[in-house]
Amino acid sequence: MGFNHLPRILANPASLMTRRLLLRQIICPAFLFCLCWLMVLPTHAEDLTVKAGDTDIGVEVHRAKGDLLFIWQPSEVGTQQIDQQLVRQLAEKGIETWLVDMLEAYFLPNTASNMDRIPAQAFAAIIQAATQTGKKIIVASSGRGAIPVLRGVRQWQLAHPADRSLLGTILISPKLFIETPDPGLVGKLMPITFATNQTLVILQPDKSPWYWKLDQILAGLQTGGSDVYLWPLHDMRDRFYFRPDATDKETRAKDALARWLRIAIQLLRNQGEAARHAAVQVQAAPTVPEGKKDHTLAVYKGNPQPPALRLPSLQGKLLDLADFKGRVVLVNFWATWCPPCVHEMPSMQRLADYFTGKPFAILGVNMAEDKATVSKFLQQRVHVNFPIVLDRDGKALKAWRVFAFPTSYVVDKHGRIRYALFGGIDWDSDEVKHKLGKLLAE
Repeated sequence: MGFNHLPRILANPASLMTRRLLLRQIICPAFLFCLCWLMVLPTHAEDLTVKAGDTDIGVEVHRAKGDLLFIWQPSEVGTQQIDQQLVRQLAEKGIETWLVDMLEAYFLPNTASNMDRIPAQAFAAIIQAATQTGKKIIVASSGRGAIPVLRGVRQWQLAHPADRSLLGTILISPKLFIETPDPGLVGKLMPITFATNQTLVILQPDKSPWYWKLDQILAGLQTGGSDVYLWPLHDMRDRFYFRPDATDKETRAKDALARWLRIAIQLLRNQGEAARHAAVQVQAAPTVPEGKKDHTLAVYKGNPQPPALRLPSLQGKLLDLADFKGRVVLVNFWATWCPPCVHEMPSMQRLADYFTGKPFAILGVNMAEDKATVSKFLQQRVHVNFPIVLDRDGKALKAWRVFAFPTSYVVDKHGRIRYALFGGIDWDSDEVKHKLGKLLAE
């Protein structure tokens, strides 16, 4: 992690020369000298109230004598212990930090859909209050918190087009899609994605559905004029820094996160202070569904003709879905690091056992993991006897428009997709057996 990953973060600089220059600015020895302001110790936290319309927004302020101010909005799960730890650690290194929880300010439960109910003027008011310090400002958030932050940034830019106080935005695994679409359908980005004009640094775990949507996300952000710098986090999952089931590597990453944020802050600082003008027109924000969709095996709504699927098995043999014609096939996209995937696999094996002797097959498509990892998992954690194939580069995942993990498709005897779902279920339930039984009888 750290410096070794920085050569991979560049997503939209102007030229190769610019890329090399930016990297030298970050990793050269002079960078360490530039961090002299990190040695200033903060004062104790203070409570600040910012007025946004009729709402009083409480801000936890950690003062520091440096010339930077970092505003942190937690994710949709609300303020965690690690959020408070991060702002303290940054303040101890000379960066003044403001911790603001918009859901708490508006008395809203900690859900993703409620993040969309935060008015743009709320976070804009926080930014404007921060400008009164005379410091250069960086704003940041994680997950669905990206939505009110980006909306607030745009609102502030529209009201203060000549102000150069805001240096940019840092996002950790931002959730910028309206919702998880039904399997086979294309996900739609929130309108603010296309109306954002910022210098952005995105820290993106690679064990995440959003990692596989980066092309769409980056294209959307760049539409509004944003320069986006991508920092992939290898072997990390979403919420890695406060997961109760964190791996050893994720735990180490949590301890390093404050340092990574300082590196991202320095990158933004190095880009200068040019004023950015947000788009005046923006499509009306859609109504985001509340709660989670039911995970049921539903009639497939996409193109019934499945994309090609020809991948190597763990044994090295190429398996082709086309060779399964005449059988009902359950195609399941999964990963060893995905808890719902792991939870549902034993029930899939029981389903395979139930239909023994019938023209039925299960094809497990592992998503972008190496053979050794998958083999070890199947030997030590979950035992199945249906074939597993390896989608090492994620091409099949993209072709099948897999959006969430796990995602499953049921292909009938004629090679048409008939049912699909995302999320884990009990595959040997009576409901599933009945639906598959009807396909087998056709």
